[in-house]
Amino acid sequence: MKVLVKADNVGKTFIRRSDAGRWRDLAAGVWRRSAQKPLWALRGVSFEVAAGEMLGIVGANGAGKSTLLRLLGGIGKPTTGSVEIQGRIGALLELGGGFQGDLTGRENATLAAVVAGLLKREAVERLPEIVRFAELEDFIDVPVRTYSTGMIMRLAFAVAVHTDPEIMLVDEYLSVGDLAFQAKCAARIADLRGRGCAIVFVSHGMDQVRELCDRALWLRRGEVVACDSARSVAAAYEQEVREESLRRTPVAPARPTDMGTDLRPRENRFGSLEMEITRVVLRPGPALTTGGTLGIEIGYRAESSLPAPVFTVSISRPDGTVCFDTNTLSARAAVVQVKGSGTIRLVIDRLDLATGSYFVDVGVFESSWSHAYDYHWHVYQLTVEGGSTHKGVLAPPCRWSVVETTGPARVKERLTAS
Repeated sequence: MKVLVKADNVGKTFIRRSDAGRWRDLAAGVWRRSAQKPLWALRGVSFEVAAGEMLGIVGANGAGKSTLLRLLGGIGKPTTGSVEIQGRIGALLELGGGFQGDLTGRENATLAAVVAGLLKREAVERLPEIVRFAELEDFIDVPVRTYSTGMIMRLAFAVAVHTDPEIMLVDEYLSVGDLAFQAKCAARIADLRGRGCAIVFVSHGMDQVRELCDRALWLRRGEVVACDSARSVAAAYEQEVREESLRRTPVAPARPTDMGTDLRPRENRFGSLEMEITRVVLRPGPALTTGGTLGIEIGYRAESSLPAPVFTVSISRPDGTVCFDTNTLSARAAVVQVKGSGTIRLVIDRLDLATGSYFVDVGVFESSWSHAYDYHWHVYQLTVEGGSTHKGVLAPPCRWSVVETTGPARVKERLTAS
């Protein structure tokens, strides 16, 4: 398949100026070049995007994602390496950033479409479709300065996806509008992919990356950490984010909580305690037969209203090896708002773990994973019994098929189950 976007060893530096002696030097009419320090925003970044492929770019704030997107869009040049683009670009770098407040929505949409590469006649012909998509029929002839931020973003997105782009550079486009409009945006992006449009998509939402992208590029401080399947990169990035949020979380003093029948203070407890886990119950109990159902019930309490906390559950070995991990955000079981006391439950219908001892780790995090409200690590023991003698972590039902031959015409199959 034809490659439409190629980055080869791309690096980008900016000048970081020291404030030391700045005003004194300016007063003397002298700018000290010795105070200029190069800062690498990107270094050694290489990848390709083919027609009809969608590449997600992930990483923390300041990782270089937007800088990379701008270089792909022709805004600035790389300090090292090269960027090759084959086709018309539809760029959504700052939705509505080029709109003029005193012009009407119609005038801004026409101007933006022409800037994107359409003839004026083509822009005028497509305007009714753009307006319908943006759902702005009643407002298209009033000045854009009267628009809400959401209205501006909807109009900008509608223009960008109606200009026949061969390449789309998208910065968090699914944050546009309400849920219904976001779904329409996703459908339009899928339609563009089907027509062979190559898409580079910067996002902080790992669910979007998993669902929409073929591959993902993970940047950390301007360098590539991984470039692989979207699911594998998203999982690895989420794990690092979680570990980093735990590292930043202040350690709360051990406090007694109602842990079923055990009221002892827990030392392996971390968090700000703006929201607390007050009770954890394993059902049917702390011992389970391999292949059985495990229920995990988490009681919580929040003194003040907290938006969209993320609950996590993982099962790990005593040596820290994680065998299972899930959270309400990735499972689309979002908790919208929490205040007061409540209970949340997770049911694992079939737990095919090998015989042995494990821990069930539970936690609740701030909505953007910035820190843990409360996290209990290696507190709740789980014993798995009745499994086979398999080595490793999993013990799913399986069988061997042995084929014996004693001659060209005789074949006997022997089955053994374990």
